Amino acid sequence: MKRGSLKYLTREGFRNIWVNRLMSLASVTVLMACLIIIGVGSLLYFNINSVLDLVESQNVVMVYIEDGTSELDTSDIGIQIKNIDNVEDCVFIPKEDAFQKQIEEMGSDSAIFEGFEESPLPDAYKVTVKDLSLYNQTVGQIQNIDHILKVRENSDLASKLVSVRQAVTLVSAGLVLMLFLVALFIISNTIRITMYSRKLEINIMKAVGATNSFIRWPFLIEGILLGLISSIVSILILWGVYQLIIYAFSSVIADFGFGFVPFLDYIWYIFAVFVGIGIFTGTIGSMVSMNKYLKEQRSVVNNE
Repeated sequence: MKRGSLKYLTREGFRNIWVNRLMSLASVTVLMACLIIIGVGSLLYFNINSVLDLVESQNVVMVYIEDGTSELDTSDIGIQIKNIDNVEDCVFIPKEDAFQKQIEEMGSDSAIFEGFEESPLPDAYKVTVKDLSLYNQTVGQIQNIDHILKVRENSDLASKLVSVRQAVTLVSAGLVLMLFLVALFIISNTIRITMYSRKLEINIMKAVGATNSFIRWPFLIEGILLGLISSIVSILILWGVYQLIIYAFSSVIADFGFGFVPFLDYIWYIFAVFVGIGIFTGTIGSMVSMNKYLKEQRSVVNNE
């Protein structure tokens, strides 16, 4: 295709949006609604993941060392724990520090510990794991280390957190897929209606020898532009709505020890997804509709 023809057909794509502005507005509005819902689902997923990360970080494994274990062996236990692949962090807690903290937490009830010259508690390691799906395997590896008195863990909570994370991921993926199909259907039908409104013009172009690619190009540009416009407006609306939600509910969420994830930390990821979905649905929708229309027109001619 010549450069001059390419410029002309691209201008035609822009003109199509203005000439069919009501249908274009309807398409942009529906696609925006789909993208905003996808964005809300994505932000909900990010916030739930943030909460799960916080809960997971508090789901530690306490490893207690046998009394009488030498300092060298105690240090070696810490090295062995740190060498386990799924261990994120391993902090040594001397028994004296643990005993002092216990006394402070009990307040006036700490009188029961009067007369203790030494800490009755054992030395311990506070272990944080990386992947909760490997929680039980990691605990088993720790238990196999020598001079371990006891391992305190909560495998039930770990398994529930893994299940919740998987469920959130599946629901989010299903929502995105469903809305993606809706957006594809809307754009496809919009382009199809535009083509039928220009049926005579398309038939004239075919009659004078225009190729299918020559006819397709303006509609392809139109579909891409509709998707791009929807993406830009959607991200701005989503940003504004999210900031309003943070303003209204941040103090309430803070009371529970949580906080909203910053929108700017994810804005480019969400915008890239929006643009990708918008341009892809616009491109595929216009191509599918155009191919179907040309096939129908060819069959009409053949019947005649």
